[in-house]
Amino acid sequence: MQKVENDETLIEQMFSAGAHYGYSKTRRHPSVSPFILATKNRTDIINLEKTTMMLNSAMEFVKELGAKNKTVLFVGTKPEAQDTITTIAMSLDMPYVVERWIGGTLSNFTEIKKRINSLENYRKDSAEGSLEKYTKKERVVMAKKMEKLSRYYSGLVGVKKTPDALFIIDTKAEHIAATEAKKYDVPVIALVNSDSNIKGIDYPIVGNDASIPSIKLFTTYIANAYKAGIMSVPTKA
Repeated sequence: MQKVENDETLIEQMFSAGAHYGYSKTRRHPSVSPFILATKNRTDIINLEKTTMMLNSAMEFVKELGAKNKTVLFVGTKPEAQDTITTIAMSLDMPYVVERWIGGTLSNFTEIKKRINSLENYRKDSAEGSLEKYTKKERVVMAKKMEKLSRYYSGLVGVKKTPDALFIIDTKAEHIAATEAKKYDVPVIALVNSDSNIKGIDYPIVGNDASIPSIKLFTTYIANAYKAGIMSVPTKA
């Protein structure tokens, strides 16, 4: 895959975004040790050269997904990730989860799909004025129910089947999502910090997963790789 930026420029961007900051050495997970450059003031410093290699590998995979028009579910419920994940997922017309990951989103998608359909139907009926047939009290009850569904499932509207891959910010925070994905053979691309277990993650990217600039940088590169995959497919005449 042709790199979006040369490695030196990418490392400079990561450094500026604070992507090299890990957590304290006492929180380090052993699986991440090979990717730690040094420890300064008890804080692990991530080796950005190795992070670059991991990111390029992840981008290669994501480009393939884009070329095949596959669905990538973006997941980031921590406050630092929510806005970036929402904005970038929507720019790709991809599903996203930025509130709480609902257990069963992958393992019991049939049930989750019913809730998504209920939300879609409610929105359609509301737009068409079909809710007028209900009493005011009934409409209030429905509105409250749909408000709750919207909070957790609005990012999944339009999803008709299990996603082809997950992009996760912090698999330690999103351990339920990561566990479900692994159980059902859904590949995981993830930005993870020094406290995470990267064993079992298909495409881990070791970097700062608690900084907004860092999260935005990595998520943008993943999104650009997907777009590059789409553009690589010859347009039909």
